[in-house]
Amino acid sequence: MESATTNNRTIFLIGFMGSGKTTWGRKLAQKTGWPFIDLDEQITQLIGQSIPEYFEHYGEDAFRELESRTLKGLAFTQPTVVSTGGGTPCFFDNMAWMNDNGTTVYLQLPPKVLWDRLTKSNITSRPALQGLSGEQLLEHIQAKLAEREPHYRKAAHVMNQLSLTVDDLIKLTDNS
Repeated sequence: MESATTNNRTIFLIGFMGSGKTTWGRKLAQKTGWPFIDLDEQITQLIGQSIPEYFEHYGEDAFRELESRTLKGLAFTQPTVVSTGGGTPCFFDNMAWMNDNGTTVYLQLPPKVLWDRLTKSNITSRPALQGLSGEQLLEHIQAKLAEREPHYRKAAHVMNQLSLTVDDLIKLTDNS
């Protein structure tokens, strides 16, 4: 079995906002010694403003184009862990591109768990959730997740995030 440190593939973590992509990405990168890239952080550095500010000024279509260009512009000279935005796999050919350029892992969580996590987070940093709370937020999550699930399910691996361990992710790096 090939060790994670000699594997030349990139791991793309995908899933709905609040599913733990950044948290798990950092854990996996730390455990493997691989670099970690948070796509949203890359975009923020590139544009010099927050994603909500960009959304407000230019709209979602412009953001999705920028997001796709940024994703496809990443240079991988070694194995890397990439945390994507929640919508990244759902636009253009991003999901196919990620599957062609690495191993995709969908961190799956039920809507109620996502709702619980998102209500405890800084919702103002999430443009798609502006003005939503309580039952309205849960209904939005359920609808968006139903819309995005077909894209997420194109991932090479679907992992139940509630029972996930770092060792589970490391095994994926061994087999990719």
